[in-house]
Amino acid sequence: MAQPPIPSFADAFAYSFDAWQRSILFLDVMRQRGEQYEEHAAQTAPHVLNYDPELVVDGRKLERPVNYALVRIVPPEGIVVDTLKRPFVVVDPRAGHGPGIGGFKADSEIGVAMKAGHPCYFIGFLPEPVPGQTIEDIARAEAVFLETVIARHPDADGKPCVIGNCQAGWAVMILASLRPELFGPIIIAGTPLSYWAGVRGQYPMRYSGGLLGGSWLTALTGDLGGGLFDGAWLVQNFENQNPANTLWSKQYNLYSKIDTEPERYLGFERWWGGHVTLNAEEMQFIVDELFVGNKLAAGEIRTSDGTAIDLRNIRSPIVVFCSKGDNITPPQQALDWILDLYDSVDEIRAYGQTIVYAVHDKIGHLGIFVSAGIARKEHDEFASNIDLIDVLPPGLYEAVLEPASEVVEGRALVAGEWVMRCEARTLDDIRALGGNDIDDEHRFAAAAKFSEVNLALYRTFLQPAVRAMVTPAFAEAMRRVHPLRLQYELFGPSNPFMAWIQAAAEHVRLDRKPVAAENPFLALQENMSQQIVNGLEAWRRTVEQLSEETFRAVYGAPVLQTALGIDSKTDRPCRPAKSHLHQELVKTRIASLRAEIAEGGLREALARALLFVGKARGGADERGFEAIRRLRRAHPTASQLTLPQFKALLRKQYFILLIDEEAALAAIPRLLPEDLDERRSAFKVLREVLEASGAIAGAAAERMQRVETLFGLGSETVPFATRKSARERKTS
Repeated sequence: MAQPPIPSFADAFAYSFDAWQRSILFLDVMRQRGEQYEEHAAQTAPHVLNYDPELVVDGRKLERPVNYALVRIVPPEGIVVDTLKRPFVVVDPRAGHGPGIGGFKADSEIGVAMKAGHPCYFIGFLPEPVPGQTIEDIARAEAVFLETVIARHPDADGKPCVIGNCQAGWAVMILASLRPELFGPIIIAGTPLSYWAGVRGQYPMRYSGGLLGGSWLTALTGDLGGGLFDGAWLVQNFENQNPANTLWSKQYNLYSKIDTEPERYLGFERWWGGHVTLNAEEMQFIVDELFVGNKLAAGEIRTSDGTAIDLRNIRSPIVVFCSKGDNITPPQQALDWILDLYDSVDEIRAYGQTIVYAVHDKIGHLGIFVSAGIARKEHDEFASNIDLIDVLPPGLYEAVLEPASEVVEGRALVAGEWVMRCEARTLDDIRALGGNDIDDEHRFAAAAKFSEVNLALYRTFLQPAVRAMVTPAFAEAMRRVHPLRLQYELFGPSNPFMAWIQAAAEHVRLDRKPVAAENPFLALQENMSQQIVNGLEAWRRTVEQLSEETFRAVYGAPVLQTALGIDSKTDRPCRPAKSHLHQELVKTRIASLRAEIAEGGLREALARALLFVGKARGGADERGFEAIRRLRRAHPTASQLTLPQFKALLRKQYFILLIDEEAALAAIPRLLPEDLDERRSAFKVLREVLEASGAIAGAAAERMQRVETLFGLGSETVPFATRKSARERKTS
């Protein structure tokens, strides 16, 4: 094996000179970051949107004022939006950072929605909350915002598609359960809804509440802030999940790529360092009801007027986007609310809900709604095919994306780089991702009870003294000395020792001499960096394992569970009650649909046949929906049916098939016109739509053959099972 070359004096000098220059340039970027932080903090309405916003509704002027606002995104030059298309509304997460992350880049959720021709709106917030505002006040304000958007687009082909990122996702779901009539499809990205869920050995953030003794620390932090909770603490929680990146990699990446990285680094830091505050009451609600209590999916949260928040009330399609690489909101926390609410897919259908999920293999939490690659792929497909998602029959689906370059059948019907197919799934597919067992559920229930006890003790014995001690000046000083804020201010303009850096950096840029890539000292630097990362990763894994074992041992102790009133023999502690009223309504609806099996005409027959054959394929493909779009444009009479009417038609026929498939099929001949040419033309349309996403084969071909017979055409057509696909015809 060849020996590595011995470093020369010239190598050492070149590396040393480059390292010195990089150090100066690195400090200059830190200086710019500090200046940027102070400028951003001084703004009344800071944001990182890459688009021009136009204020529509100021939440501070509502009956119950809040620090939220609705803005219209002004389309940039070259982008044309169609006012007849449903608007998109992006709701920003208020999780410690400033607003704007949903439109942070050109390739963003807002960007892909406008590229697809949709008008876009953005719900953001100001850094300081309105005194006294609550989470319920914010929900009511967002309802006003959506009412405004709907009123501004009376001719749109559907209600607004609402996107909620991270924390905004659960806020959107709460509002949608209270005001379902305001929503079109809902997209929630990286949103925790089942807060206890996870996989053993992974995702330790869910243990934090129990290990800290519950939410009393949240109350203490709010009291020390004079009634305000500093969002910097939330940001620090995120950073603690990845110490290798927080303590080393982020800065080293800038230092090692100092000639190309500053712009990207400063752009991200502008958002990451834009810390905001929440009212202490808001944060207490979030921690008690959601993070520690896990009450959302259990239906245990009530509004001020006593209304229960039941996610089963949502009538719009719900798209859940999560990632296995997300240690903040893992797939279990994003999806296990479905297992909490429903015992089967049939129960999902009984509630008329359509749930579509997509699980990325490796993208991190922020990448779900920040990464340009994700925006160009997943979000692009969701935006382009939102109408397909809106008309899917009730049930559970997984969105599967296939490269368009690999598609042969119906290639002309694909507009983008990917083809989306929604494949039917069962609850077992969600369970296969992993999750808690019953003992884990009891541990978390014990932690929630322990939190309630500690919070009561704090409020009784300590809170009065803390509140009496804290003055507004003390609270402001506490925020100023937070470690995350100090790291910006130490390198900012208020530090006189940074005064020489700007001039020195300008001089360095005039005489920049980067070291050669093959310099052996550069390789040594990279090796040392990797060793530091490995060490911090080993430390993280050790701490996480210790945290998990401590949580399991403490809250799994039978004595503690008994003392806290946890019955270890019960089923999952957080399960919403079944509604007898809903069961009676379902029975009434079934009886009504049975009476309508033989009612309707050609439209109902085609929809019924389409669903019957498509059911054998186990999902829906964007190519088939695009074929329907083109047929509607080509035939004026077909376009008389609006998208909401088309959705209602499909859902009704789907439920009729679900209730009594044989009776529904037997009724098709009575729904068809007597003229054979009309039947033949209608069947041709049906076949074109179904063949758009590939050849009809297997069970689908058998069902298609039966439909031909029902249409009275079976004797004059070639059996589908013997037909060649388009690909086979090309090669024969």
